[in-house]
Amino acid sequence: MKYPSRVLALAVLISVAATGCAASQGQPGATKTSGSATELAAAVVKPGFTAKGGNINVLMSSDFQTLDPGNSNYVQTANVGQLYYRTLTMAKETAGQPPTIVPDLATDTGKASADGLTWTFTLRDGVKFEDGRPITAADVKYGIERTFAQDVYTQAPQELNSALDAAGYKGPYKDPAAVLQAVETPDGRTVVFHLKKPFAEFPALASRSNTAPVPRDRDSKLDYTNHPVSSGPYMVESYSRGKSLKLVRNPHWDAATDPNRTALPDSFSFSLSTSQATISQQLLANADPDAITLDSNGALQTSDSAKLADAQVKDRVASGLLGCNDVLSLNTQKIQDPDVRKAIALALDRQSILVQYGGRRFGELTQTPLNDKMRGYVAQELEIDPSGKPKLDEAKKLLEGKTYPKSLTFGYANNRDAYKNTGTVVQENLKALGIDVQLVPIPAPNYYSVMASEQLPDIGRSGWCGGADPASIRTSADPILGPNNDGTSYGFSNTSRYFDPQISKAMFELRDTAGTSEELGKKWSEAFGQALKTYPIIPLVRSHTNSVVGSNVRNAQVGYFFGGIDLSIVGVEH
Repeated sequence: MKYPSRVLALAVLISVAATGCAASQGQPGATKTSGSATELAAAVVKPGFTAKGGNINVLMSSDFQTLDPGNSNYVQTANVGQLYYRTLTMAKETAGQPPTIVPDLATDTGKASADGLTWTFTLRDGVKFEDGRPITAADVKYGIERTFAQDVYTQAPQELNSALDAAGYKGPYKDPAAVLQAVETPDGRTVVFHLKKPFAEFPALASRSNTAPVPRDRDSKLDYTNHPVSSGPYMVESYSRGKSLKLVRNPHWDAATDPNRTALPDSFSFSLSTSQATISQQLLANADPDAITLDSNGALQTSDSAKLADAQVKDRVASGLLGCNDVLSLNTQKIQDPDVRKAIALALDRQSILVQYGGRRFGELTQTPLNDKMRGYVAQELEIDPSGKPKLDEAKKLLEGKTYPKSLTFGYANNRDAYKNTGTVVQENLKALGIDVQLVPIPAPNYYSVMASEQLPDIGRSGWCGGADPASIRTSADPILGPNNDGTSYGFSNTSRYFDPQISKAMFELRDTAGTSEELGKKWSEAFGQALKTYPIIPLVRSHTNSVVGSNVRNAQVGYFFGGIDLSIVGVEH
């Protein structure tokens, strides 16, 4: 291997930095929510704008991992994906609050059978692809079928698939004659799902990108990312990987069929190779009045945080509490002893890590990726200090008499200083335990292809933004630490490769347990808490975000789930 050690595999929605603003002072031209100081950070820049036209320039430090809805488990793709694909239901954002599940391609959020094992959705009349062809139930089913081909689509979201009574179905490629009986299409507008067990939150699963329609004759497998066929208000005009993306209006999108997207700009132009420091400087200086960014924390550098209060900037700051959390994932296949993992957790100076993110303005330390706004939440009891102070003596005592790795690697994406600086803190902290930590930079444009590989390092930062339903315990707990679809190993979003014969089995069985969202949330929270106590992950920061926009940008809202400007409602004065 050319790398000094393995590099990071983080099969997550996206690796999202701890971001945001906890300031409670008023911001001109912004609306705010009420509540705690954290919640008061939610601000929408110049809301209420309705004029169509103009172009928005989206400055980004790296390309999207994929534009293919069938191979995406990342919030950035989900955000831009709102512009060119639609799903049966949709997570509709409100600044600072968990999103609401609303109908999208479907006429409602689904109808459940009396026993809860069947969900039926009816497509809206008049929905079309970019070439004018009507979108049918068969197109939705095919979009779901291809996500079962995990040998091709390594990052396909699996929450919906794991709930279906799919009987070992492996996708449409290996055996074209195989039938996904868990999804039926009795006519052109009806999609029927058959579940293993009742799933009260199934409408949220139907909002995942699995249900984006894909015409079978346009499926080019991994090349589909170059031009996914649009079912939304915009379509791909041009795409140069790693350089630029241009989205223009889809002439066959009908606003009458889509109450969720305002589709105000005529186009979106994405620059995919601008450094974060340059993005931050340009946005703060208002160098391009039509510009925004989707980079985590608005691409702001820690040294730029004081400028958010400047008179020329403060009314251009969209901000809000997110459902996103940063954690450190410990490779449990390398660091196998739970006591050693706990010692690493206790030795960390999490206060210093928060400083690398910019301090309290950009996030708050947490004890768990779950939170008390989730249904059925049970408090997680970890022995790491809530204020972030290290417990070095306790850590050293845990290692007495233990055989443990004296050399570990820390992998990080190389497009933000905070990521590398976090590694530097870990490096310094673990030196006190006699562990040498080597930092392994990962080129940001290749970040998620590396994440999908088996060449993961021993420690790495990852982020989680709440899954299909950020208010659900299951849609976070199961992907983060749960098993795979047949319960025999770790799940595909399980960044630490955690698998415990008892706890993972309990999680697997919970998938087939009936109950209300609150009842099941309590059980998932308890099982997750048991796993968390073995320290496969170390909770770091719950994110807040500030994202500066150009002075012509309107309706700029930071999505609770997206962690960036919500593209479905943004507009531009022109």
